[in-house]
This record gives sequence, structure tokens and C-alpha cells, in this order.
Amino acid sequence: MITKSLENYPAVLDVSHIQEILSIGRRQAYELVSSGQFHVVRAGKRIKVSKEVFVRWLEGKN
Repeated sequence: MITKSLENYPAVLDVSHIQEILSIGRRQAYELVSSGQFHVVRAGKRIKVSKEVFVRWLEGKN
């Protein structure tokens, strides 16, 4: 299951985590988090995503 492989990641992911999880490039990761497909939190220049929200999206339960 997807969540088992993600258990070592923090509860709040950043773009580099998403890049690593999906094996995509930096630009693609930023495009994804900017696409509105799941909720993100922007703190200045930083973009954060709840791991729970990301996993639901990844499993198609969004």
C-alpha cells in the first residue's frame, strides 16, 4: 500500500518530498502543487502539503 512506503516522511511535506515520492522533476512538482488538485499551504516562498491530504490525492480519494 502507498501509505506504508510514506510512513518515513514527515506529517507535512514540502515540494522536495513530493518530487522524491513521485520521481518527478522540480518544475513538475511545482506545477503539481500549483494546479489546485489538492490543498497546499503557502508560507512566504515555502509550499507545504499535509501528508494525509497528499496520500488521499495519490490514492484517488480526493
